[in-house]
Amino acid sequence: MIRRARAVPRHSSLRLGLGVAAILLVVAACTGAATPASSGPTPAPGALKVVATTTVLADMVRQVGGTNVDATSIVPKGAVVETFDPSPRDIAAVSAADLVVMNGLGLDDWLKRVITAANPDVPVVRLGEDLPGVDYISGGAGEAVNPHLWLDVSNGERYAARIADALATADPARAADVRAGGDAYRARLTDLDAGVRARIATIPAADRKLVSFHEAFPYFAKAYGLEIVGSVVGVPGQDPSAGEVATLIDAIKGSGAKAVFAEAGFNPDLARAIATEAGVSVESNLYNDSLGDPPVDTYEGLIRWDVDRIVAALGGRG
Repeated sequence: MIRRARAVPRHSSLRLGLGVAAILLVVAACTGAATPASSGPTPAPGALKVVATTTVLADMVRQVGGTNVDATSIVPKGAVVETFDPSPRDIAAVSAADLVVMNGLGLDDWLKRVITAANPDVPVVRLGEDLPGVDYISGGAGEAVNPHLWLDVSNGERYAARIADALATADPARAADVRAGGDAYRARLTDLDAGVRARIATIPAADRKLVSFHEAFPYFAKAYGLEIVGSVVGVPGQDPSAGEVATLIDAIKGSGAKAVFAEAGFNPDLARAIATEAGVSVESNLYNDSLGDPPVDTYEGLIRWDVDRIVAALGGRG
């Protein structure tokens, strides 16, 4: 769904401290762009300039659009999207964009002020909002709806379809190509989704219990038949209280969960301490909204990486 940028709440987390005029002066002086998307073919001359908030979304754009898009990510790999502060370099990228792709649902709403200041007329597609066929899950602290839809690969397919529609609308001359790219990508994701289901099915039913670092995996768990026992933190950047830690340890012990899963990009010390106290193992390298180095440099690679580690930690078969 493509929407024009909306007004930004006064409580926006963006801390640039610049008025609109000053921001645009900075944009005019900046060179360079946001972080390139995952490696792929060189964009064709005149390729649509697409700026996405995360490396995962930028990869999806490139997989659909191929050489017809020049896709970049504002949030670099390894950074935390929920607490990210855009820089003047990021503002410059948005000012030059033909299309902006974000998740929405509160995950990356800091982008709204940048769009309003730098490129208010740019088409914006919010991949996660009002997505047909999705059974939305209530969010954690500060979130009306959990925004991490893409970790259910069937929702990744829905994202790909919406991306193809947005690219075709933004560049009608290449619409046939990008729709074909979207069809091919969705076919791969359909196969990936089936593979995930087969892998998770090898975990003994009693052990399909997930303790995550933060509340990023409810759609994954619901889609693939796992139970969420709890999370180490409610919101990235906010440490739990001693009481919350004690409650989680008791929940792990009472549930029989076998592991605590931390995430790349976050300090794993608290997850390790909780796992030690609960007498379970810890896996400290899951990914959710950021790509990494190969083989985690694409959305498909991210899903395979996470599933491999979850299956191994919970006693499934290779």
